[in-house]
Amino acid sequence: AMKLKELAIDYMHPEKPVVVDSLASCRNYFDRASAEPQESKEEADERARILEDAAALKKLAVDYMHPELPVKTTDPLACGRNYFDRPS
Repeated sequence: AMKLKELAIDYMHPEKPVVVDSLASCRNYFDRASAEPQESKEEADERARILEDAAALKKLAVDYMHPELPVKTTDPLACGRNYFDRPS
């Protein structure tokens, strides 16, 4: 029961520091000689393309969820006609 209470407290308060046993040891798999090599140029380009697509999707989601935000245009010649406030 004490171990369960300890786990519940750890879950409910993630801001508390983690207590680690000083005799615990681990192995670093990232700096060893047999670690995987760095990603290739093609993988880096693919990652950049995917992140760019995700940023565009996020912008579209924000535009959809917040129609009250003003529309930003970069074309100074872009114009529109307001059919809702006309007297006719």
